[in-house]
Amino acid sequence: MSTPKTPSTAARPPRKPRVAVVFGGRSSEHGISVLTAGAVLRAIDRDKYDVLPIGITADGRWALTADAPERMTLTGRELPDVQALTEQPGGVLLPVDPGSREVVYTEPGVVPKALGEVDVVFPVLHGPYGEDGTLQGLLELSGVPYVGSGVLASAVGMDKEYMKRVFSSFGLPVGPYTVIRPREWERDQAAARKKVADFAADHGWPVFVKPARAGSSLGISKVDDLTGLDAAIEEARRHDPKIIVESTLVGREIECGVLEFGDGAQASVPAEIPPVSSHAFYDFEAKYIDSATGIVPAPLTEEQTAEVRRLAVLAFEAAACEGLVRADFFLLASGEFVINEINTMPGFTPISMYPRMWQETGVSYPELVDRLLQAALHRPTGLR
Repeated sequence: MSTPKTPSTAARPPRKPRVAVVFGGRSSEHGISVLTAGAVLRAIDRDKYDVLPIGITADGRWALTADAPERMTLTGRELPDVQALTEQPGGVLLPVDPGSREVVYTEPGVVPKALGEVDVVFPVLHGPYGEDGTLQGLLELSGVPYVGSGVLASAVGMDKEYMKRVFSSFGLPVGPYTVIRPREWERDQAAARKKVADFAADHGWPVFVKPARAGSSLGISKVDDLTGLDAAIEEARRHDPKIIVESTLVGREIECGVLEFGDGAQASVPAEIPPVSSHAFYDFEAKYIDSATGIVPAPLTEEQTAEVRRLAVLAFEAAACEGLVRADFFLLASGEFVINEINTMPGFTPISMYPRMWQETGVSYPELVDRLLQAALHRPTGLR
């Protein structure tokens, strides 16, 4: 009588980590986020990771989308949209139980379908409802690791007022500014106008009127005098009811990337954004439509390069950032660097300034994506 064979106890090969690339979103930077997602999806090593693309439509629906980076590009001057990439009518639900990382697809009248576990989320959303700590809070509740800064740093990095307050408290130089909060404008527009007029009297025209919590230069106006103020405020308020007014800083625009390594944050070689003759300033059209090109590395002295890299890392640490940051500065005629802002999820296509700076520093785009994913996989959620 033959002896039955016992099943093989050989260990199965470990499965690849599964990455959910989340993009789109409800902010006015929806299309830029889709561009970024296309670049990230193209760069992720499919031999090393499984990938689940999840798009958030402009009205906030989470949807399964095509894994088709070739469709996530500019068409003429038109930005891509999540809705055009959505191939199924249902929605996607992330886990809300830290004991599970199962993603579920739901559709009215259909039994929910499990899509498997997600090991890490790469949130490539820009602006409110994605880069501002809201999505990060959801992922913290879910216990799912994610690329980039946590709740506090993301919120600070999105709100230009509180960003400047944090930087000032850490000794970083910031330019003059004033803020008009929603209730101020709604309660007494004349008083709000006077506040800006008094600010300009102290610091000079022109001023820049900006949404306090937006990016990609959307909603920003350069205002030469009081006659253009109301229109500028209304344009900014289309993106955010809270606005910030900044004085004009005359100087060179210098950017620097920060990336977290095992032994701490390090800064890239800096870049310079030269003046764009066809635009009043480095606005949305100049950044994304007309392909204005930065200079990498920036033509700075060794001392200037060392100083801006030091300040970029200090800004990263001051805001308690994680993963990555692009820090933007003005280099004044006096030789002083003044920090303008940080971006906790900067433009991230291969031609964007952040990846270009790291390419010049010695980290390729695919290596950059992999380094961020590996750091997120090894970093716990929760208080840290």
